Amino acid sequence: MVPYLLILLAALLWALIGAFTAGILATGVGAMEIAFWRALLGGALFVAHGLLAGHLQLHRRRDAGFFAIFGVVGVTLFFSAYNLAIEAGGISLAVVLLYTAPAFVVVLARIFLKEKFTAPKVLAVFLVLAGVSLVAFGGDSEGVTVSVASVGWGLCAGVGYASFYVVGKKLLVNYHPVAVYAYVLPVGALGMLPFVEFRPKTATAWLLLALLIVFSTYLAYLVYYLGLRRAEASRAVLVASTEPVIAAALAALFFGERFGIWGAVGAAMVVMASVIGVFSVRRRKRSSQ
Repeated sequence: MVPYLLILLAALLWALIGAFTAGILATGVGAMEIAFWRALLGGALFVAHGLLAGHLQLHRRRDAGFFAIFGVVGVTLFFSAYNLAIEAGGISLAVVLLYTAPAFVVVLARIFLKEKFTAPKVLAVFLVLAGVSLVAFGGDSEGVTVSVASVGWGLCAGVGYASFYVVGKKLLVNYHPVAVYAYVLPVGALGMLPFVEFRPKTATAWLLLALLIVFSTYLAYLVYYLGLRRAEASRAVLVASTEPVIAAALAALFFGERFGIWGAVGAAMVVMASVIGVFSVRRRKRSSQ
């Protein structure tokens, strides 16, 4: 029970990203600057943890290239695109589009790894396409702005998140999670730096940034992997997939965001596709061992 409670805690902490980000945006801080500080200071916490625990050794020099790729795609692209999606369209739309990631994994594995499409994979891709279409064109949404920018950045966030299944998983086989994030978060922050416009920040902005960094970045990743070590993978995926549901509920409660009926159906289809897509990836890994 404890491992699943840790994973549920991580999902709750990740679901708070949208609320923290929206609150910081309201103070006048830009989406890119929020992503930059989250990556830089979150990385600093992991570096400090890694130094104290002795987890920062680089086992092979060639792994530095994988850390760099993961830093650019999994942090620079993912963090910035997710924040820009929230800024452009709202929390609910951004978090739903984020969960297109496993379908991107299915498609990319077919293109680059020549993996066959299976029935579950095809179903996951179909559900994502149909779900995103319903979310985008369902109408009657309240507090949700559907536009080329909001949908585009949301899908880019999904691509960035997909790198956690592709590059990130490869690194986590050989490295402690603390070491992975100690390397990739600062690299990701460096990738954002040329695009950041720094602005004066209020005490409220700094407080919300601190909450985002400590709870929804450092602590969330830490408790998730602590739970995942002792949890059954398939059940862990189901528990973690509560994130978009929690995030949408918080957005409705605090920011008045609500999908119309067709948008809600589409969002449910994307979450369902996420679970199916992750299951198909895990089955592929087990069959290849």
